[in-house]
Amino acid sequence: MPAPNSPSTLTLKNGEQVKVNDHVYCSPSWSVRDGTPYAVARIMEFLPDQDKASRRSEPVTRVRLAWYYRPGDVTDRTVADSRLLLAAIYSEVCDISQLRSKCYVLHRDKISDLAGWKKRPDRFYFNRLFDPWIRKEFEVIPAGTVRNLPDHIREVLTTRYEYVVAEKEVIPDLTDSIRLCDTCAKWCPPAETVQCHRCKKFFHMSCVNPPLHAKPSRGYGWTCAPCSRKHEEEVDSHEVRHPTPAVPKPKTNAPAPRGRGRPRKDRVLAEKEENVEIKHFKMWPFRYFGMYTVAEDTLDPDDLIFPRAATRVGPRYQATVPLKPGVEHAYAPPDLEERGGDATIEVLSLVRDMTPAEVEALETLRNGLSRNEQLKHSVDWLTEVMRRYTAAWIAGRDLSTVTMRSPLRLEKWKKAETRYTDREWNDQEVAAFEDAIMAHGAELRIVRDEVGTRSMPEVVRFYGHWKNARLGEENQNIKKARASGKASEVPPPSRAASPDEEGSVVREPRSNVSCGACRTRESDTWWKAPKGLPSGVLCDNCGLSWRKYADLNVRPVREEVLAKTKAGDKREGTPLNGPSVKRAKTLSSATATPPPNGPSPAAPQLRCLACQKNGPVGKVLRCRQCQFRAHAGACGVVTDPSTVESWVCELCQNEKTLEASLNPECLLCPRARKDAKRKTIYPPPDSYLRACKPTEGQAWVHVVCSVFMPEVVYSDASRLRLVEGISTIPQYRWTNKCTLCDADEGAVVRCAECPAEFHVSCAWRQGHKFGFEMQQVKASRRDTTTMVDFNDDTGCMVPLIICKGHTNHRRELYEICDTNEFGETALQVYCRNYKQVPVAGSHGLLRKARRLDNVLSANGNDALSSVSVDEANSSDPDPKCHRCHTEYSPIFHPHTLSSKLASQPSAKAWLCHQCHNAAPAPDGHAHTNGVSSS
Repeated sequence: MPAPNSPSTLTLKNGEQVKVNDHVYCSPSWSVRDGTPYAVARIMEFLPDQDKASRRSEPVTRVRLAWYYRPGDVTDRTVADSRLLLAAIYSEVCDISQLRSKCYVLHRDKISDLAGWKKRPDRFYFNRLFDPWIRKEFEVIPAGTVRNLPDHIREVLTTRYEYVVAEKEVIPDLTDSIRLCDTCAKWCPPAETVQCHRCKKFFHMSCVNPPLHAKPSRGYGWTCAPCSRKHEEEVDSHEVRHPTPAVPKPKTNAPAPRGRGRPRKDRVLAEKEENVEIKHFKMWPFRYFGMYTVAEDTLDPDDLIFPRAATRVGPRYQATVPLKPGVEHAYAPPDLEERGGDATIEVLSLVRDMTPAEVEALETLRNGLSRNEQLKHSVDWLTEVMRRYTAAWIAGRDLSTVTMRSPLRLEKWKKAETRYTDREWNDQEVAAFEDAIMAHGAELRIVRDEVGTRSMPEVVRFYGHWKNARLGEENQNIKKARASGKASEVPPPSRAASPDEEGSVVREPRSNVSCGACRTRESDTWWKAPKGLPSGVLCDNCGLSWRKYADLNVRPVREEVLAKTKAGDKREGTPLNGPSVKRAKTLSSATATPPPNGPSPAAPQLRCLACQKNGPVGKVLRCRQCQFRAHAGACGVVTDPSTVESWVCELCQNEKTLEASLNPECLLCPRARKDAKRKTIYPPPDSYLRACKPTEGQAWVHVVCSVFMPEVVYSDASRLRLVEGISTIPQYRWTNKCTLCDADEGAVVRCAECPAEFHVSCAWRQGHKFGFEMQQVKASRRDTTTMVDFNDDTGCMVPLIICKGHTNHRRELYEICDTNEFGETALQVYCRNYKQVPVAGSHGLLRKARRLDNVLSANGNDALSSVSVDEANSSDPDPKCHRCHTEYSPIFHPHTLSSKLASQPSAKAWLCHQCHNAAPAPDGHAHTNGVSSS
């Protein structure tokens, strides 16, 4: 409920008046939020000062805000619509000095002209809700569209709340007409209802005879008894007909699209939509009503409105142990204690069962257990003290025998002793923790990696203690300043902060300054730019677009200019086209104090061409000759700190060492065109396709092609070389056409979501999704399947390519440059576990000979009329396939040209082994044993 005597309106510093349920921009000062854009929130209530909350006459200094998230805050997917938000049932109390200005947020269904709404400033909309605790998105629909409910429940739901939050798959059930059981004529809840596939009637699963214990599996249907008998009669009379079912059009709650000739809404209607009344119940306009909700709970005004997840209690998560053979009923010994007794639970405290004299003696003894006053207020220490006193009291021992010298304890369900509290953090660990907090904020997984010596639970617990300690120090300083009468040391409560007080205005820009986004040199006001841009300022237009809408269109700049930026201008992992839009914590307690020696300067940043993310020099390498840039783990390079600055990619290095062919064409891709001087076109250095690896035959293959081609392996997977196994690629990969370039050359792979086939390099150029999926493995196959642990997932690591048109796929992929706790990329982990060829006891030449033997034996007598490479070179100094123009093949087959060309005495052609075994040649001849026959 709102605070007593709280004001109904509040005037901001810019003159705007805001009231409860208005939407505002909220953000702390520029130094605190670290350049992130404004957060959008709804005012829930005004609150007085925390120390004087009991006095009703005190002015308002705080405000409770309900947050909205931007899609970029919760996901890595880029969303082009900068006005789209995600609602949340999450609130925080902030100081009113963090309120910037007023804005407007409406549900999508409340807006009649969305295009016109988004063109107006400070307008946002939402249609989904994000829960920050279970990290899942839900649909938000108006409560009036919910019809599949009893009248008394629907009336309560619609009179209290404006919107309903539910899962996407539940929306059609909620918006359908009310469903009544055909047997008992009572309402059918979706979770307890089954529908007949033929007559489309609904039944309670308990009303069916015999009762159904579970719904049919996905893809299967259920029919009631009358329909089943009718179907059997039709089958017996041979009158069964299977009409093609009409696919129902999916229901949607979105308004009808605006017609081409239909005029736009006028401004009066738009202003009415802005001021539309939204129902709020206990300060919230929506509640969860999904698949894990009991409809009758809606009648309880104190019922929780938060989204819920599936419980892990039930038969699905319990082991079903069969009875012993020959035993009909389970037998329980008479002395077996029921679950929930003292032998099956961990007793923490029985102080309430002690006598007052024993409790008084316990208080006296507890004060003598430790001299550390801070430890006496620790929750972990007090819990363990009560547990040990309880154990001594149950055993009948004297309470004075209890000691807290040992930090270990033996729990009932563990075999070894464990600590009841975390061990003390040393100075080095605390310094590393604070440095990581300054660099990454509250991203505790990254902080755990920076500390290195602590587990994730320890980092989370220490973060809570550390944050509370900083808040306590701040409150102590404020109280001392008030007691001494120095008002200047106490931050006075202000109504709002102007842009100048925000600290983001550049008052005296240097000469010849340019905007870090649009590169303009003229602006009335210059704003501080977020980290990661080539310039430290933004013009008025770009600064407004970034602060309010998190929209920043950065013009690309040369990498040499980016590398010359200051050391502290960029953090690892920040994309080039704009900084991270993660919202910083708005409470003053979330600010981190700098370490004693000050923050250490960050390394210069380079952008990786594989993931388009920045990283420090050493993790991201740059070729000294061609300026190619990529993560070391994405191109198979074992980094050496002494040679990072002088690193040269393998193609440039090969120009001097001549280890492999000077023709860098990939064997798995179509043949590249040559210029007029017959010079081979090298892969451009500004593309990840520049990363190539030599094969066992001194040719070249793209790294991305070799990784995502299943049959290709490496003799040294740590360096992704040498590439082996190209001859084992099935024939259909070479003969099928690429759906992107329409060429029948090269080897193709298939999309993970559709039958489309394409070359790996073509998919990379088109921007398809590349990644690795952790697939679950059945228990019966785990002994024969290579299992991989990557971050928090365990399973079989499978490389996948997904067309960029499949935007709604539900696969969770790790990108090529995603790293684990050891700093290894996903590409490195996959190649080490699945691409390493067994090299023990076998030579590379022997493995190659065995593969060629398999190729020759598979084609029978075809080898009799073929010639080896050396024989072909003896008769033709430059043997080349007549169809695919390749110069690399284990054997070459003679090819007879058409009659027109055959009349020339010097006409001679060859076919590589792959083209020889493929479909008929383009000239219309079929090749048999190296001889052309019409």
